[in-house]
Amino acid sequence: MFDKTRPEMKYVRMLGTLSPNTRRVAEVLRIHGPRTRAELTVLTGLSRPTVANGVTELGAAGLVEEELKTAVGPAGGRPAAVVRLARAAGLAIGLDIGRRHVRVAIADLGHQVIDDSAVRLSFDADEEADSVLDQAVELVDRALTGIGSTRDDVAAVGLGLPAPMTKSGRIGSPPLLPAWAAMIAADELAIRLGRPVRVENDANLGALGEFVWGAGQGCSGLVYVKVATGIGGGIVLDGRLYRGTIGTAGELGHVTLDARGPVCRCGNRGCLELSAGGRAMVEHARRSHPQLRDFAELVTMAADGDRGCRRLLADAGHQLGVALGGLVNLLNPDRIVLGGELGAATGLLLEPLRRGLADTAMPAAADAVKVVPAHLGEHAAALGAIALALGVQAAALPAGAGWAEAGPP
Repeated sequence: MFDKTRPEMKYVRMLGTLSPNTRRVAEVLRIHGPRTRAELTVLTGLSRPTVANGVTELGAAGLVEEELKTAVGPAGGRPAAVVRLARAAGLAIGLDIGRRHVRVAIADLGHQVIDDSAVRLSFDADEEADSVLDQAVELVDRALTGIGSTRDDVAAVGLGLPAPMTKSGRIGSPPLLPAWAAMIAADELAIRLGRPVRVENDANLGALGEFVWGAGQGCSGLVYVKVATGIGGGIVLDGRLYRGTIGTAGELGHVTLDARGPVCRCGNRGCLELSAGGRAMVEHARRSHPQLRDFAELVTMAADGDRGCRRLLADAGHQLGVALGGLVNLLNPDRIVLGGELGAATGLLLEPLRRGLADTAMPAAADAVKVVPAHLGEHAAALGAIALALGVQAAALPAGAGWAEAGPP
């Protein structure tokens, strides 16, 4: 059985030949990303000479590289050198499995994203877990081959699934992903890949990705909302991903809006997802647009000006705002990040969402929270999965770190 709490294989074998203090420097670089020597001194708790010796030893082993920061502070002066783990140290993989897609992102242990690719599934992932995992492995191998690497270069894998996940790695609500309920997905994927795997709810990973690299940079608390076939939510409080007692916090789509409403697939009545989720919107839109294929096409039609589709998104935005008002009252976050499959139509939900929020949140809390579109789009969960694989905590990187300014590869 793999130890899923830390990277293994090639990376650990290489570190095994080095001194304990040098390994400490390397682990801080893996978790916190590129750092100056002064920052490494603080983060490791080691003396400056000891950090310098560690960097030298890692450099001699080909595990780190040093480069000058491109930005200089307002006071001017010479830019500091930044130390980062080199590609030779290994790779981390982020996998995002949705109901109709699989996306893989690859980064080196220095937090540099190297590749990002996706495939559409010809079947529903809810029903064919083994087939989805097989396709995920094929996509990983193809991506590794494309960058001239192999599985032996991979230190760890992060996996996102569209369902609440308990801390034991099981589906928290089996009716939401029935074919996966009997398995521990991380273990199944680890057996196929021969690498350690950590698993998390996809919306939690979206929150982590946006907080570390995207629209959540610089804030202390955010709620990430993923609008896709269903509705997911991820919460960051005081710079940490909040999972709840058993790991299922943030299930925004299953907040009850109408206790006497229709029965949801989760078993409850009147869930938000039944009125504002992509699946529900598509079913409604097909009454006037019977040829409509999926939620992505509905979003495209709305962005192109279709009045019916635009109204459906606006109504969904208001319902989202109503549900989020209670969450804002309870948690008082400073940012709500709106993501998922919305793309260019995100703006159609923003104003209705703000109005719904004003209807249910206390005025002071509603005024304090900013509602913004996600920066990472469809890449958010896969990048959050990379952070999960690397062991990155939500508060590890400062605003401006990562590749958000350049955009996805």
